[in-house]
Amino acid sequence: MTTAPNQAADVTAEIARVFAVQQAHQWQVKASGAAERKAKLARLKAAVEAHADAIVAAVLEDTRKPEGEIRVTEVLNITANIQRNIDNLDAWMAPTEVTPSLNPNDRAQIIHEARGVCLILGPWNFPLGLTLGPVAAAVAAGNCCMVKLTDLCPATASVAASIIREAFDESDVALFEGDVSVATALLDLPFNHIFFTGSTRVGKIVMAAAARHLASVTLELGGKSPVIIDRGADIDKIAADLANAKQFNGGQACICPDYVFVPEDQQARLVAGFKANVARNLYDEHGAIRKEGIAQIVNQANFNRVKALFDDAVAQGATVAAGGILEADDLTVHPTMLTGVTPQMKILQEEIFAPLLPVMTYDTLDQVIDYVAARDKPLALYIYSNDDAAVEQVLQRTSSGGVTINGVFSHYLENNLPFGGVNQSGLGSYHGYFGFKAFSHERAVYRHQ
Repeated sequence: MTTAPNQAADVTAEIARVFAVQQAHQWQVKASGAAERKAKLARLKAAVEAHADAIVAAVLEDTRKPEGEIRVTEVLNITANIQRNIDNLDAWMAPTEVTPSLNPNDRAQIIHEARGVCLILGPWNFPLGLTLGPVAAAVAAGNCCMVKLTDLCPATASVAASIIREAFDESDVALFEGDVSVATALLDLPFNHIFFTGSTRVGKIVMAAAARHLASVTLELGGKSPVIIDRGADIDKIAADLANAKQFNGGQACICPDYVFVPEDQQARLVAGFKANVARNLYDEHGAIRKEGIAQIVNQANFNRVKALFDDAVAQGATVAAGGILEADDLTVHPTMLTGVTPQMKILQEEIFAPLLPVMTYDTLDQVIDYVAARDKPLALYIYSNDDAAVEQVLQRTSSGGVTINGVFSHYLENNLPFGGVNQSGLGSYHGYFGFKAFSHERAVYRHQ
């Protein structure tokens, strides 16, 4: 999408107008009680439910995701998240009483107050789910917010705009559509807090923009999430987990397994299990892929990037152990497992964000730990092991945003846990109470008696 100079000026002016409206309105919103905030959240939930079929159609148009995935990630997860905020808001808003050390007869409290006017920038891989989830948290915490979805999902952004307009007055929540110039115009404004989900590269741009105004940030980024398979782990279960994980959203999830370490004598069994599960999940009796079962790569540029990673690995000696078909005409990448990969290959240096899975073998767990610890801290780390001491060794000597042991994605799905990255994979966390906390300032109040 291109924007003419006069159109760009109009959009910038409109953004500035709404920002001024929200700045003036923020104190009224901050002072709102739980009942008023829950009413707003209920309107948002009702709007999402009313537009459920339109959401499915829009996301399908933008991404060719399986319909079942869309309904779970872009409808049901959103409404469940909103309801979780409604159900818990009274408890979350309650002040925390602290016994003063200076004088026990005085009174001390920690109160959660709204940050003010917030900016929420959503990603393309789960365009509505990873945008309206933060919106619900921001509203629960008593903030005003301005929202922008990615321009890579225009149909979804249009439906999102309808939902926001139905649920909120622009003085509470406003959504802007458009290309990167709209996001740039938004980032020029002195927001109190910025919540961004996307790549580490763009996350640095967002953080630099926030620094100009000393805005706080929540950055939900990504990285190369490893899978460590210990000796004695259930290879058949692991193969099924990895096949399902790489099929989900076409491997385009920030917590998707990005590479695997397996004992050398277990590699062949892992490959065979992965192939069998992929075949069962995705292919018909004639060996043809059922494309309605896997999302396409989001656009041509990302397909070309993924193909370049694949071609580089193969050129440097990697073996295509499973899959290996990349269809440029409709941006389909078949789930693929590569063996014989080495650290100098680009596929082990860049986040893949596609259903490609490189596998390395190892002799000792120390080798694996040293490899992971020497690289950027990932968003997720997966350990398959029956040995508690081995698990503890990995936990003590590595760092990641979250960890799931003997499974995948579970630390993300459990809303009583904080979800977020560390350093290169993100700053801050959210989900459940932690989302409310991300959009709140913990204010110390001391009362002399």
